Amino acid sequence: MNEEQTWVSQAQQGDDEAFTRLVETYQTPVFNLCYRMLGEPELAEDAAQETFLRAYQHLHRYDRKRPFATWLLSIAAHYCIDRLRRRKFSMFSMDAEDEEGNSIELPDLDAPNPESETVKGQMQERIHAMLKDLDNTDRAAIIMRYWYDYSEKEIAESLNLTVSAVKSRLHRARKELAGMWQEEEEDDLLAEMERRHHESPAF
Repeated sequence: MNEEQTWVSQAQQGDDEAFTRLVETYQTPVFNLCYRMLGEPELAEDAAQETFLRAYQHLHRYDRKRPFATWLLSIAAHYCIDRLRRRKFSMFSMDAEDEEGNSIELPDLDAPNPESETVKGQMQERIHAMLKDLDNTDRAAIIMRYWYDYSEKEIAESLNLTVSAVKSRLHRARKELAGMWQEEEEDDLLAEMERRHHESPAF
């Protein structure tokens, strides 16, 4: 039994200090998932707190055969999906394809960026805006896969889906994100061309 499993076992027996250590270990990944799902720091903070509260309340239901991180992040994902549904209404690296099957590489926003923080911030806002346009469950699947490197089986377990359903959702979401990314790139190019046209000297 490793240290984390010991903390889980102790927490299940009512040891609050052991549960506090679990919170300290996972507060950052839980907050990050909530932030990428909800897009606002304040909402993410509330969602993270609610996630740990629910984990504490239902700790007796946790199956130790399952990775604790998977169980905990699935609670966070479900809570965020519920929040998004009630409201009705982000950095990752992935290879996506356009409708012609051409590979489109979306930027890795966690990688070292030689550009200015302003540019990076704009990129992050753009990715978050794109994620918001996805179906809530698709968004959760994408975040779990490309931010947390979950396997399709782990995503299926976390979101109560079949593996085939997860594969379908990931494929659909990748295609949708690639389309949105390409469309924005084309819009930016057209805007730049239009700007240059007006700036060109007349002969």
